[in-house]
Formats: sequence, C-alpha cells, structure tokens
Amino acid sequence: MSKKTGSAKGTRRSFLKTAGALGAGLYMAGAAKVKNVMAAPAAKEALALNGGPKAVTADAGGSQKWPLYGDEEIKEVVKLIQNPGYGPVAELEEAWKAHFGSPFAKAHCNGTSALTSMMFALDLPAGSEVLVPDFSTWFPVVPMRFFDLVPVFVDCNPRTCNIDLEDCKKRLTSKTRAIMPVHWYGLPCDMDQICDFAKEKDLIVVEDASHAHGAKLKGTWTGNWGRMAGFSLQTSKPLPAIEGGMGVYKEQRDFERAVTYGNYDLPNTFPADSPYRKYQGTALGSKLRIHPIAAILAKIQLQSLDERNKTGVAQIRTLNDRLTQLPGLTAQYVRPDTERVFYSKNIMFIDEAKSGMSRAAAVKALKAEGVEVSEYTWTLVHTFAMFSEEKWWRHMPVLPAEGSVPGCDEINRSGILMPYFTSERPDLVEQYVKAFEKVWANRDKIGKA
Repeated sequence: MSKKTGSAKGTRRSFLKTAGALGAGLYMAGAAKVKNVMAAPAAKEALALNGGPKAVTADAGGSQKWPLYGDEEIKEVVKLIQNPGYGPVAELEEAWKAHFGSPFAKAHCNGTSALTSMMFALDLPAGSEVLVPDFSTWFPVVPMRFFDLVPVFVDCNPRTCNIDLEDCKKRLTSKTRAIMPVHWYGLPCDMDQICDFAKEKDLIVVEDASHAHGAKLKGTWTGNWGRMAGFSLQTSKPLPAIEGGMGVYKEQRDFERAVTYGNYDLPNTFPADSPYRKYQGTALGSKLRIHPIAAILAKIQLQSLDERNKTGVAQIRTLNDRLTQLPGLTAQYVRPDTERVFYSKNIMFIDEAKSGMSRAAAVKALKAEGVEVSEYTWTLVHTFAMFSEEKWWRHMPVLPAEGSVPGCDEINRSGILMPYFTSERPDLVEQYVKAFEKVWANRDKIGKA
C-alpha cells in the first residue's frame, strides 16, 4: 500500500509496473540463495543469537503506518465541519454499490453493528442454529443472543484459518438455519463450495467479510456470495474509516428489516408496500448510523482500494514465495482462482518436524536477527466465559468437545505472525528473506539448543 496524494501516486504506479519483474527477480535470486544455503552448510553465517551480525538492519520507520490519509480526506472533513450534515453517508453507500455491484448497502457505526443488524434481518425462529468458525472473533457471535439464535462452533482448516466445510457437515442438525464464514485476514473462504452446501441444506449464508475488502473468488467479490454480508471499516482494516461498518444485502426485505433495526429515520424511504415503513421515528432496536466523517474517509479510501490491495499483495507475495521454499515453512493456502488481500498481518506456519526446530526456537532466533515476528496463538471464541454461562442465553451455544477442533489447535501450534508492510519496502523484504535463510541454515544448531 502507499499514500494516495502528492508524489506517492507516481511511486505507486511505478511499483505496479515493476512489481512483477521485481518479484520474479527476487524470487529467482532467493531460490538460488536457498539452494546454496542448503548445499553449502560450511558457509553458514553466525546467528545474531550467538553474537553474529543482525540480518535486518533497515529502519522499519513507517513501513506499517496505517491508515494512510492525505490532503483529499483532510479537505473533505474540513468542509463537513464547516457545513455539518449527513449527506456523506448516502454518498458512501452509493459509491459502495457502484464499486461492488451490491443491490443494497447500509453504513453503520461499526462492523459489529452491521452484523448485529443482519442477525435481526435473518428473522429466524428462536433456537435456530448458526454455524460459525471457532477461530474467529466474538463480534458477529455475541449479538446472536439478542435474537435467540444459537452459535454452533465449527473447526477451521489449518492451511487457511477459514471455516472447515467438512466439519460444518458433521455439526449440521435439524435446527441449523444459517452459516457464517469469515474470510480470515483477507483470504476468501471456499464460498462456491459453502454456497453449494447451503443450497443443498436450505441454509442462509451470511458472510463476515470484515477482513477482506476487495478480495475475490472466481471473479466474485467477497460479500457478494452470501445473502447478506458485513464489513468492518475500523482503523486497521483494508478500507479504514477509523470506525465504521457496512452491511450489504441481496434481498430488499432483508435490507429493510436490517435498516429498521438501527435507523429510526429511514423507514419512510422504503416502498409503500414495505411492512417496515410504519416504524419511522422509532426503529426496532438501536441507533447505529455511521458518523459522516467516517463515511467521508471510507468513500475516499474506496477510490484507491483495489490499487492499494494490488501493490500490497505483490510485495507480500515477493516475500512469501521465497520464504516458503524453506523446509517446513508455509503460508495460508490460496486457491489459484482466488485474489486475496491482506489485513494487518502476514500469517505463516512452521512444521516443527520438517523444519528441524521448534516454533519457539525459530521465532527467538528470527527476533534476534531483527525480524518482527511472534508466535501466533488465538483465543478460540467458544472458550470465552459468556458462551458457557446460562444467564446470558435463552438458548445455549453449542460448544465443541475437548479435542474436536484439531484444525484450530494446529493453527495455534504452528502459526507465526509477521508485519504487513503498507508501503513499498523492498529493502525490508530482502533483509527478512536473508534472516530466514540464515536461521534455517543453522536450524540444526537451533533445534538442538
């Protein structure tokens, strides 16, 4: 990613033109280096852990700075302050529909509000079950209790961190009514297979696309696969509004019901035959309108979303394509027909047996080399106290038995986190590669330590 204003435009365009050639050149150079490291252990360089020089010496500076706002955002926000109004909200919604081809869109104060409105829009009988990934966040799950819905926690694929369809099939019951896949850290779920399964079992698909603005599977945007989808526009997301959310809908009645839950002032904009027009002035739940400043920021950021994603993905692929040549190191699996994006971090996995060293030892050695890296351990949603306490639920969640989510457990055993560089930093990419190659070349010593 890069700034949108001033000289940054030229830099970004130059990067787009050269990213492929640069990536290929670095990839080939990296392949040769890995081959040489493995073939010539006598040439090993001393680890920083043991007093050798650090591999990463470049100043990371603002390489992870986010969001990247510019003069246009400042100008438009000042104009709003000088002449306050809610016009930017509708402008954002129209821009969103035009960009993504969504039939209906409603902006909210945050992504949780968008997803909460969708739980209301489902209009399902009390006790209806919704399949949700256990390797996820609480934001779309906790609000289910307000509508007597039952979250059923499902395992995730350890290669992708996304919901495991095979486990969904095992946890299906006569009460299952919906499925909520989450595109984890910008990697689209297998939505074609999920939608086929949902159609076969008469389930509603609700996408949590909070991490995946602009990602695609088979040419279809994330958020456009399910009957409805929610996006977060929080500060760290690919489309940042500091705080905000967006709900998108394929069916008019879903849209009207969701909007009536959180917008008291809009039911009279619905068609005359809408059953929700009469709730003008009160709404049916809360007040969830996005702040117009956030709407301004989101609309402007939307204009360059695809370009930012493209440059960012190109840079991380340059890094990951080289790192995954090392034994036992893999990235999230991306299908050939998928265009992923990145959200906040770069997830990779270490197979301790194949790499010849423990994850903890590898991370310690990499940190010593100057790599920003950590062991990735996520708190599984079902383990939070409120999901097992009856006082919060009229219909208790379905919790997985001990040991029945092996995919989630595997992610927590093998995952590592690295930065997502939001500006063009080929120097850091090259030094990160050098650091990994150096650690892997000494993995026999690290493994024995």
